[in-house]
Amino acid sequence: MDRVDAPSMVDREANLTGLYYFHDRPLASGPDTVEVVLVVCREQGLQQVVWVGRPLDGPAHVTAREAIRSPHARPSGAKGVRRYGEPRPGLASGSLVWLSGRAVLATRTLPYGARELVISASGPDYAACSENHRTATGHPAGAHMADLIGGMVP
Repeated sequence: MDRVDAPSMVDREANLTGLYYFHDRPLASGPDTVEVVLVVCREQGLQQVVWVGRPLDGPAHVTAREAIRSPHARPSGAKGVRRYGEPRPGLASGSLVWLSGRAVLATRTLPYGARELVISASGPDYAACSENHRTATGHPAGAHMADLIGGMVP
């Protein structure tokens, strides 16, 4: 890919460049999307895509989360389970991990109580990228996702 739409914001730290697309940009313009982040590693290229959903309260959050997790909720949920199998509990409270798909589903709680679903999918060279980041900064690349959701990630 030789062209990426202009992001809303760019953030760089050591070997990582985060391209942030807020709801006003094409990559994040869906009705249920608040933000999309592309994490590009200097040597490994694009290695992580993070999607942040719109704020949801109580039952709406539970329904949306179940639709992603459950193969019985709707076809999009079935696709994840068919492709990657059943998820395992993640390190962050309430998170789920599909190890074979290098994907994490988590929840970010906002100060006023609503919650946003956060999905992260990592590329095959993410571990090498993260180790390079740790060497340069003292923390792994996953620390940034942990900051986003308020908990640990694999």
